[in-house]
Amino acid sequence: MTVEADTQQRRLHFKEAKEGLCNLVAADPQGRVVAWACLGPLRGDGVRTTAGELHALYVEPSLTGSGVGRTLLEAVHARADGLDQMLLWVLTDNSGARRFYERAGYVTDGAVQTDDYDGVSVPEVRYQRAL
Repeated sequence: MTVEADTQQRRLHFKEAKEGLCNLVAADPQGRVVAWACLGPLRGDGVRTTAGELHALYVEPSLTGSGVGRTLLEAVHARADGLDQMLLWVLTDNSGARRFYERAGYVTDGAVQTDDYDGVSVPEVRYQRAL
């Protein structure tokens, strides 16, 4: 998994995405983006329309634990007008991210999927939270 490959995959996803994507950023005092989140409709067929998906939430590694991620996640929830639930996918082995979302009230719902990155299978688990 590389930054370049992930960037290309996300650009393609967002280009093909339907209406409703909302990108939020956090900037430092110098105006540099230090965190980014993307909220949008659920991916996949046959899914509920009253639920949204947190497609991404990234924080500059040096700011992990500073509260910027929590603040950005709260802003995502505030922008989720008309939605009653938020879902997101987390790498199964990413214990730090899993703890972060669990502290924010997310729980696993039993759904799992595996993405392929350069021939390597990467398992993910889905989390959900009522809004």
